[in-house]
Parts: sequence; structure tokens; C-alpha cells
Amino acid sequence: MNYYAIRSIYKFEMARAWRTLLQSIIAPVISTSLYFIVFGAAIGSHMQEIDGVSYGAFIVPGLIMLSLLTQSVSNASFAIYFPKFTGTIYELLSAPISPLEIVVSYVGAAATKSVILGLIILATAYLFVPLRIEHPGWMVLFLILTAITFSLLGFIIGIWADGFEKLQLVPLLVVTPLTFLGGSFYSITMLPPFWQTVALFNPVVYLVSGFRWSFFGVSDVDVTISVGMVIVFLILCLGVVTWIFKTGYRLKS
Repeated sequence: MNYYAIRSIYKFEMARAWRTLLQSIIAPVISTSLYFIVFGAAIGSHMQEIDGVSYGAFIVPGLIMLSLLTQSVSNASFAIYFPKFTGTIYELLSAPISPLEIVVSYVGAAATKSVILGLIILATAYLFVPLRIEHPGWMVLFLILTAITFSLLGFIIGIWADGFEKLQLVPLLVVTPLTFLGGSFYSITMLPPFWQTVALFNPVVYLVSGFRWSFFGVSDVDVTISVGMVIVFLILCLGVVTWIFKTGYRLKS
């Protein structure tokens, strides 16, 4: 394992995040804070508790997950697309560094940035609503697994994309809508029976439900199923990345 190469790419990607601090950290925190104000304060004051949790606190895990998913995909997709755009990807592929080391460095940096952002948003939430975390270990596990999984998805999108507009296509048209429809602002038990069944086909439901359980001990689906869904999606993404490097799909053309 070439740890020097991994450390170099990782440090470069992390340094880029600090150079673009406004875009990488401050903007997502401000936008999420607006969600707290609008949904938590304005709307939440007119809503009853959900499963014994105030509405303002209830939406916190969903908002963190919303930012985590979108930022993980965006960070990783741009990180690998930019070398393709500038042509430096060929130097990377010809260097004495394996595909595993490339993935670990880029995905690791994207996941790290997303986890940091998630923790900052969590700290910001304490300024707006009273929170409790009943299972902090599970909370960290969900945070890290989700960040790694969707950073892998972003890595795949970055390789697949052949233009900057495609980098935003999947996050805007797929990830964000699925997150909004995945119980971020409500419990799926509030839906009619038919739509509850439909919602179970949305993979984000399991992420949000498991993450919310780590906070309040309440969930829409069993927490073991939530963890299992994250692991299955992680394995699928790893399989796709392995296939990409074996075939050279959009890496050598």
C-alpha cells in the first residue's frame, strides 16, 4: 500500500476544501440553518410532537442526512472529474499507485469533508432545538458509513460525467428528491398505507430512519434493516468502481 500517495492526494483534496471554505462548509450550514428556522420554528410551532419528539428536533437527523448525501456526492464527483477535465488523470493512472489507493484517497477525503459538515450542522442544531442522542455510537456509525457510501457514488458519477452539467444531474434530479421523499421532514407512518408501501422502495428512508433512531430511539423501520441497506449499497458501489478500473470505462478515453 502506497501510503505516501494516499496521504498526498488526501491532503490536496482537504486543502482544496479549506480554500473554498465558503462553498464547502459555510453555504451548506447557512442553507440548513434556514431549514431549521422555517420548518423547525415557523412550521414546528404549529405541529404536534411526532413519536414523543418535538417537530423541530425530529427533523434534525433528516436535515443532517440531506446535507450529508448531497455533499458526499458533490465532493467526490468533482474531485475525480476535475483531473479528467484538465487531463491530469493520465498522470495519476500512470503513477505507481493502485486503483484501490486512488479510491481510498479521493473517497476518504470526500467522506471526511462530509462528516465534518454533518458534525457542524449537528452543533448548529443545538442552537435552535433541544436535542438528545440516545445511541451516539450508532450515530457515528451511520454518519461514517453513509458518507463513505455516497462518496463512492459521487466518485462513480464523476467518472461517468463528460460535462459539468452532468455532475449536478444525479444530485439534483435523484438524490435530493429521494431525500425529501425519504422521511426527512415526516414519519412515513403519517402516510396512507399505500404510500407507506411505496416509500419502503426508497433507499433513503432506511438511512434517515436508522439515523433518527440513533438520536431518539424511534424509527420507521428496524435499525438492523437500515444498517443492512447501507452495507448493501456500499457493496454495490464498490462493485461498480471495481468494474470501472478493470475495464477503464471513461478513464482512458
